[in-house]
Amino acid sequence: MNPATGPTRVRPLGGVAAGLALVLIAVLVGVAGQRLTSVETPGAVPAGGAVAETGHTTTVAVVAEGMRFHPAQITVPRGDRLVIELTNRDDRRHDLVLATGARTPLLSRGGTARVDAGIIGGPLAGWCSMPGHRQSGMTLSVSTTDAPAAGHDDHAADPAPGTAARIDPMADPGPAFTARDATAPTIPPGRVHKVELRAREVVREVAPGVRQKMWTFNGTVPGPVLRGRVGDTFEVTLVNEGSMDHGVDFHAGALAPDAVMRPIDPGQRLTYRFTATKAGIWMYHCSTMPMLHHIGNGMYGAVIIDPPDLTPVDREYVLVQSELYLGPDGEPGDLAKMQAERPDAVVFNGYVAQYDHRPLTARAGERVRVWVLDAGPNRDSAFHIVGAQFDTLYREGQWQLRPSDPGGAQVLDLAPAAGGFVETVFPEPGRYPFVSHVMVDAERGAHGVFEVGPGK
Repeated sequence: MNPATGPTRVRPLGGVAAGLALVLIAVLVGVAGQRLTSVETPGAVPAGGAVAETGHTTTVAVVAEGMRFHPAQITVPRGDRLVIELTNRDDRRHDLVLATGARTPLLSRGGTARVDAGIIGGPLAGWCSMPGHRQSGMTLSVSTTDAPAAGHDDHAADPAPGTAARIDPMADPGPAFTARDATAPTIPPGRVHKVELRAREVVREVAPGVRQKMWTFNGTVPGPVLRGRVGDTFEVTLVNEGSMDHGVDFHAGALAPDAVMRPIDPGQRLTYRFTATKAGIWMYHCSTMPMLHHIGNGMYGAVIIDPPDLTPVDREYVLVQSELYLGPDGEPGDLAKMQAERPDAVVFNGYVAQYDHRPLTARAGERVRVWVLDAGPNRDSAFHIVGAQFDTLYREGQWQLRPSDPGGAQVLDLAPAAGGFVETVFPEPGRYPFVSHVMVDAERGAHGVFEVGPGK
C-alpha cells in the first residue's frame, strides 16, 4: 500500500511470451543483486489530458535489449499513475522518452532508472532518443484498458485480416522455432539423380508472427538443395499440386527451354533430363510469367555442381539470399512491391534473421565453406563475415582466391542469380555475425551468426 496514492498494481505479463517473461524475471533478479543508481524523473503532465484519478499506481519493469523495449506495449487502467522502471541490458546506450516530456537519462549497460509517466488518461507513445534508434523500431506504447495504444510500431503483432503484415527484423521467433538446416548436402551415389519437385502453395511463417502464402517447391523456401558432379545427369519430374500453372528452369542444364521448361497446369506432371557440364552453384526457379512474381513469392532453389578439384572441409553450409514482398496476412506476396523494388525484408534461407536466434556452428581452427546463391529477384548480395577473412573465393565458376595466394577477400559480391562460395578458418572462439554488406538489406533481415566454440 502506498500511503500517498493507494495500493500499487503490478501489471501481469500474461500477454508476453513465456521466454520473454523468463528474461524479465532474470533481469529483475539480476538488478536486485547490483548496486545501481536509480534516477526518478516525474511526468510533466497527465497523459491523455484531464482524467479522474483512481489513486492507484501501476509499476512496470521494462528492459532495453536488442534495440527493442521489452515489453513494447503496456496497458494500464484509465486514471492510474504509471511508473516505468527501465533497465538497459544492451551494449548500446539507451533512454526512454515519453510524449508527455518525461524521460530517463541515457543508460549504459546495466543502468537503471525510473520514469513517472503521470496519470494515464489515453494512449501514450515512447521511444529511445539515440540517433536512428526510434526509426529502427525502438518504440514503446501505452494504452488504457478502454483505448488503443498510440505510436507503437509492433511488427510482430498479428495484423488485421486483409491488411499487409509488417516485419520486425529483431523479433525473437520463440523457443519452439526451428531454423532451416543450412548444412550442405552430400553428393548422392550414382551418376544419375532422379529429382521430384512438387509445386505447392502453402502458408508459412516468414518472420515472427508474419505469415505468407508462399509458392514453393516441395513446401519449403528455398526449395531443396541438390548436388552433383560435372557429368552427372539429373532427371527432373515436376508435379503441379498448386492452383495455377507452374514450371521450372534449371540454370545448371543447357538445353532449349521451349518444351522442358514450359509451365504446366494444376494436376499435370513433366519430366526432363539434363547433364551438368559446368561447375558452380546454380539457381533453379519457376518459369511461369510473370517470373518476378513466382520467384519473389518463393519458387527458387540451388543446385551445387562441385568443381573437379574441390577439397574436403570440416563444415559446409548453403545460404540462399532472397527478398520478401509482403501482401495481406496469409496471402501471396505483392507484385506491385516487387515491380517497385520495395522489399519488406531480405533473408537467408527464407526466414528473417533466423540464424541470429539459431546460429550456425563451428570450432576454432576448422575450415568452413559457405556456398552462397543470390536468388533475388532484385537485390544484389555482398556476403561478409564480421571478424573473419576469406582465404578462398570461388565466384560464378571461377577460382578468384586460394589459400596459397598472399591476398585475402572480405566479401563475396553477387548479382541476382549468381553464386559461389568462400572458405575461412575462424581464429578463436566467439560469435561471428554474417551479413549482406548492402547494409540496408542487412538491417532488413539479411544477417545471422556463426557460434564458434573452442578448437578440438
